[in-house]
Amino acid sequence: MSTDDHTDPRGAWRNRPVHVDALATRVISVLSDRQAVSADGLRRFVLDHLMRAILCPGPFSAGNLFEELRGHRVTTDDIIDNYVPCVARELGSDWVADDISFAQVTIGTLRLQSLVGEAARTMRLDHKTDQGRLHVLVLVPAGEQHFLGASVLDAQLRRMGCEVSSSYDEDAGSLTFRLMQDAPDLILITCARSETLESARRTVQTIRSAAGNGTVVALGGAIEGDEEELKDLTGVDIVTRRVAEAVSFCMARSAASLRL
Repeated sequence: MSTDDHTDPRGAWRNRPVHVDALATRVISVLSDRQAVSADGLRRFVLDHLMRAILCPGPFSAGNLFEELRGHRVTTDDIIDNYVPCVARELGSDWVADDISFAQVTIGTLRLQSLVGEAARTMRLDHKTDQGRLHVLVLVPAGEQHFLGASVLDAQLRRMGCEVSSSYDEDAGSLTFRLMQDAPDLILITCARSETLESARRTVQTIRSAAGNGTVVALGGAIEGDEEELKDLTGVDIVTRRVAEAVSFCMARSAASLRL
């Protein structure tokens, strides 16, 4: 058989059409972009897709967006715990940089909130017995508008098996009546701005007067500062951004009181 009948793979490679090389380069570039991660360790491609979806003009479906994210192999827990908070922070940064309008931030935040609700309906719950189930109140004090953060907390707590209720901008009288009717085991106050710390302090005073010291009060959210100073300033029992830490603190406090 003639040697001319043998195919030289190196020759085939050299003679490959230019457009094939361009396509291969593009595919490699796209795959590389999809593997890139943000400073928070999240997939940049997914974050960008989520940001475009919540800012896109026209109709919006939280259900469709949730299915798209699941199609990109993002878990329900990751959507609630990581991707929504990260995109919310990026919305705020873009607004500060004047890259998007306040209206866009408002619409984007509402869409993120509806996405959290959609994801929460599908998440697995830790079904505890009534005896071991914590009653938690998620509280947004007067002057705060951190409702998305409260929605994330609500979903995380329900996933942990807690009974959850919410309080948004309630006056002292309404909050007092609520707590005298049924004092929760744990109250999580979400605070994003130092300007509302005084409101948080007054809220804690109302809580102590109505519910006594048996209810654990935690301060969290985007507020920055020394934890001990924030505790002294507001009168809370614990300052943390991790809901699991607040729940563990409450359970440890409850166990210690039972031993006394």
